[in-house]
Amino acid sequence: MATKKKLQLPEVNFSDYGDTRYLHLGTPWVQGSMNIDKPFDIDLEYVQRMMAWLLFVDIDKVGKLHAMQLGLGAASLTKFSFKHLRMKTTAIELNPQVVAACRLWFKLPADSAKLQVVLGDAAEVAKHDHWRGQIDALQVDLYDHEAASPVLDSAEFYADCRSLLTDEGCMTVNLFGRSSSFAQSVEKMAKAFGEDALWAFKPTREGNTVVLAQRTPSHPKRAELMARAEAIQARWPLPATKWLRVFKPLQAL
Repeated sequence: MATKKKLQLPEVNFSDYGDTRYLHLGTPWVQGSMNIDKPFDIDLEYVQRMMAWLLFVDIDKVGKLHAMQLGLGAASLTKFSFKHLRMKTTAIELNPQVVAACRLWFKLPADSAKLQVVLGDAAEVAKHDHWRGQIDALQVDLYDHEAASPVLDSAEFYADCRSLLTDEGCMTVNLFGRSSSFAQSVEKMAKAFGEDALWAFKPTREGNTVVLAQRTPSHPKRAELMARAEAIQARWPLPATKWLRVFKPLQAL
């Protein structure tokens, strides 16, 4: 996960507990995790929920789409998009130690034609023209080493994120931290995307709330969403049918 201060990047380390490996940025706070026996699956519940954009696409065409992660963490989303979904995948990470740690300890594959890990500032990337209108699934998980609140959380930043998306693209954002405000963050996203474009999960036990924003709002019927969830779950290791119990349009919450 990325930080604002380029000159004060925290040290990166990991810890193992049972069959799980955890990423830390110089504190006990968990910045990501991996099941050592299943390194390309997604271990944490909230990170699985960051894949909810799959509910809004044709899953037979997923391999032709482009995923981008702002904040690498333990590379769970990056590895899943690349290995399981076979998508073109781009990850943006500010801290070179995080990239090195993911390659050494978390099984992140080397860069290739379909996988690119870019050292850079997520705010600058979102504002730049280079990927504008090209991203189908944008996943935003940006926290400092103390995980107190999102590093980037402004209406301007979310508007820049929206500009990265294709017409049918989605952004998923992890909202977490003792200094964060769900209501304020959602208000900023609504300014950028429109309130009718927002969906949200109920918080996980750990307090992570994942919000999804569509570039072009749509409201499929529940039966259609369930059919899509069943298809996702049959194809990939994601508990998609369970999502629908705790995932609704923001206006319905």
